Amino acid sequence: MPTFKLDGKEIPFEKGETIIKAAHKQGIEIPHYCWHPGLSVAANCRMCLVEIEPAANQRAMMLDVLVWDEKKKDYVVSRKPKLQPACQMAAGDGMVVKSETSEHVALARKNVQEFLLLNHPVDCPICDQSGECKLQDYYMSEQATKKRMRDEPQHKPKGQVFGPTIVYDAERCIACTRCIRVCEEVIQDPMLDMRERGNLFEVITSPGRQVEGHYTMMVEWVCPVGALTTSHWRHKGRVWLLKGTQSVCPGCATGCNMWVDVDPRENTAFRNRPRENEAVNQYWMCDDGMLSYDRVYKHRMLHASVDGEKSSSAKAIEAAAQHISAHKGSLAVVLSAQRSVEENIAAVALAKAAGADLYITGKASWDGDKILRNSDQNPNRAGALKAAGVESLPSVDELVHKNHSAILVLGEDAEVANDVVARLRARVPSAPKVVVLATHEQRGAWLGVATVVVPITVWAETDGTFVNAKGVAQAFKRALAPRGDVVTGWEAIVKIAKASGLDTGYSKLSELREAAVSRGIEAAPLKKQDGVSPGTNTPRSTV
Repeated sequence: MPTFKLDGKEIPFEKGETIIKAAHKQGIEIPHYCWHPGLSVAANCRMCLVEIEPAANQRAMMLDVLVWDEKKKDYVVSRKPKLQPACQMAAGDGMVVKSETSEHVALARKNVQEFLLLNHPVDCPICDQSGECKLQDYYMSEQATKKRMRDEPQHKPKGQVFGPTIVYDAERCIACTRCIRVCEEVIQDPMLDMRERGNLFEVITSPGRQVEGHYTMMVEWVCPVGALTTSHWRHKGRVWLLKGTQSVCPGCATGCNMWVDVDPRENTAFRNRPRENEAVNQYWMCDDGMLSYDRVYKHRMLHASVDGEKSSSAKAIEAAAQHISAHKGSLAVVLSAQRSVEENIAAVALAKAAGADLYITGKASWDGDKILRNSDQNPNRAGALKAAGVESLPSVDELVHKNHSAILVLGEDAEVANDVVARLRARVPSAPKVVVLATHEQRGAWLGVATVVVPITVWAETDGTFVNAKGVAQAFKRALAPRGDVVTGWEAIVKIAKASGLDTGYSKLSELREAAVSRGIEAAPLKKQDGVSPGTNTPRSTV
């Protein structure tokens, strides 16, 4: 593979890659504002300028410049090499590039940074980007001098509502055009445009439009400063108080990689952010995925129930075990396309030990698209089937035609029609005993016929693995401590089986993961949580 030298370090690259993209893939950040690895090159911020040494048979391109001579107290003519934007310059084999080691680059970046801050409001104390703002970062690393301009800065509109989720502050905008490009190139809907030039520049919504659709939050996500904010995160907290945990979106079968940002003082998630994975979601997520943290709290099932009466999880597990052991010969176990591989493997083991029939359930299809949203609204349908070692399983619609006397349901999210629930209720006095491992309170579906309800953790409260629609296994880590009287799904199943006199062969999460590997489900190990900025434990995006 060809390489070039960046500040003395060998950087491999593929044909056609630019200097900044090759460095980014090696975890090296060349200062930038307008460049983004998932967008076209604009090269308008000039922050990524680098010095490229001429080849042996070439002459350096030099520019005449005026520099201040302290002795003469006047400007004099000098020369400097022409700097090149690293975002636009293609890497070449044997090329020698200076970024952090060039005095000319350092001066250029300092001047660019000062220029961008001429009219920028100093409202960092109330800006949501504070703590992860490129202007703050590069002020410290590239400028670190006091503001020299004493004139009144240019004032522009503040707090403009661009749509249901996006608010725009024109005074903070640095004209990088990332938001405009993400609309045109990723969302494929030109909802944003620009007007005027220089210090009069503003981003505007296209005539008669607002920022809407399934990917509006990506408009805010690509903003390197505080010009665009989301109404969901706006004025809610400070990033240096948040802890980011690597996770996988539970919203659909795409399995977008993401960070879950949690305030550990309150054990509360405040936002999700895309986590870079070019093979799955590249750098993007849909709005539903970005907001999936909200469902961790809303309508949660935090207490068990037995025969409609509130109970403890321990007693509910005992009651469930009694029903399972009493109906071993006529048991149905319903796997879940919503739950992790580990939980489904535990459920399959219980079913085999009890000689039970297997079914599968999950959420109904939703509106997918060609960008990221898969029409299957379940993150682990492929993983549940692999856990069972089959290519398909009957749905719960077929379950009502069998005369099962007991049903164990993993997860309450179901594509169950109301008539299915009605049929199960109608089997009086021989209605089946239904044990539901539930995360949320909801009317109808399985909870409408549940004899025993055991509250279990949601994806953000446990470690696990999802297998997406492409068959890619992806691990996720626990971001939140469980609330209420809940247990992890796999633990509930193992305890129910043990109390029923059944041996699943599992007692630890590590054992379930070994079983997953034996079924060909092996997730790549999660990378170390690097990219943490000073003063915060929140992983920073390098883009």
